[in-house]
Amino acid sequence: MNFNKVFLIGRLTGDPQLRTTPAGQSVATISLATNRVWTNKTGQRQEDVQFHNVVVWGRQAEIVNQFLKKGSLAMIEGRMQTRTWQDNQGQNRRTTEVICERVQFGPRSAGANIPSQGTPSPQNQGGEKDSLPEINIDDNDIKPEDIQF
Repeated sequence: MNFNKVFLIGRLTGDPQLRTTPAGQSVATISLATNRVWTNKTGQRQEDVQFHNVVVWGRQAEIVNQFLKKGSLAMIEGRMQTRTWQDNQGQNRRTTEVICERVQFGPRSAGANIPSQGTPSPQNQGGEKDSLPEINIDDNDIKPEDIQF
C-alpha cells in the first residue's frame, strides 16, 4: 500500500494568486515557507528554510484568496504531485507541488481587518469589525466560579 500525505505549517511568502480555468473552476497558487531549527554538534543554532508551492482548487481557492495574504500563517493538508511540461525554448521542465485538500488559517494579527457581524469596540472606532466580542467578567453578572470547566 502506498501513501501520499503532506502536512505543512508555515507562512505565505506572497499574496495568493487566483485564476480561473477555461472550464470556470477557481484555482489559487501560494508559496509557503517552513523552517527547521536545531543545534549542531558545536552548540551553534542552525536554521533551514524550505519553500513549498501549493495549489488550491474550487471554493477553497476563493476563500484562501479572500482571507490570506503575505505573512499569514496557514496549515496545509494535501498530497505531493509532480508535473512535467515544455517551456518556450522546448526544454522539458518538472515541478513538484502540494495539491491542497484542506487548509486551516492561523491566528490573525491584532490589526487585521476581518469581516464579521460584530460592532466596533471602543479600541476600534474606525468602523472596522472585531473578529470576536470581548467579554469583561467585571461588567456582567457572571462569576468565574460559576463557569463549568
